[in-house]
Amino acid sequence: MSETKEQILTFFDACNELKKCKFIMATERIRDILKCIVNSPDLYNLINTCTKDFNYPKAKAGCLLYINDGVYRRNILVMPQSAREIIAFVFCLLVEFDNNTMDFNEFLRRYFPEDGSYFASFHAFCNIVINGMKDAVAEVYKEELEKSTFNEVYEAEANPEKSGLLSAIDISVSAEMQYITTNEKIPEEEKEGALAILSQLGAAVRKGDRQLISALVCGYNYFVLHYDCISDGIAGLLRLIAEFEKV
Repeated sequence: MSETKEQILTFFDACNELKKCKFIMATERIRDILKCIVNSPDLYNLINTCTKDFNYPKAKAGCLLYINDGVYRRNILVMPQSAREIIAFVFCLLVEFDNNTMDFNEFLRRYFPEDGSYFASFHAFCNIVINGMKDAVAEVYKEELEKSTFNEVYEAEANPEKSGLLSAIDISVSAEMQYITTNEKIPEEEKEGALAILSQLGAAVRKGDRQLISALVCGYNYFVLHYDCISDGIAGLLRLIAEFEKV
């Protein structure tokens, strides 16, 4: 494995650690992502290239919007279009969180209100913002990553059926997370564990880690039975995972 490829995969791991961590550890994991970038020469050079002449205040004004359509008044986040702009914008955003010039909790409450819980808001943030940066970096280093058997993203792109199943699994996992966060049967202190299992399950499917998938499915099934919280979509999610493993 080349040094560049190793740096990128280490960065992906740091992103995944944020996505599966407990909410109270989020700012610490954000700091780890920034440290990973600083300690990776290729990624550090990429960030310098992307942020050169990048007008962050202008980008914020175009991405962090307030909408009033006469019916709903709400704040929304619209991600930039190009990979370069996504990388620059998200990096600057993470620096603001790390420096506390923008409060992370307030940001989630305003731009990812979801159902009102920080758990759902945090996972929505990860799915849109962190995955957005991760995918943009993967796009920049696509040629390098295609040489690696570890890159599940581009392996999936080479297989339309696998790619479609991955997308369907992502949607089902998100729906299951939404079900957990809004289920009044489940104690609030237990929801975070279930959400972490679901987040890790999505990552394990992408990596093709069958042993971990089996362990996480078993753990989640136990949780569901223990709290008698079987959603309408869980059977479909398990079916999709089974189909994905056969492709």
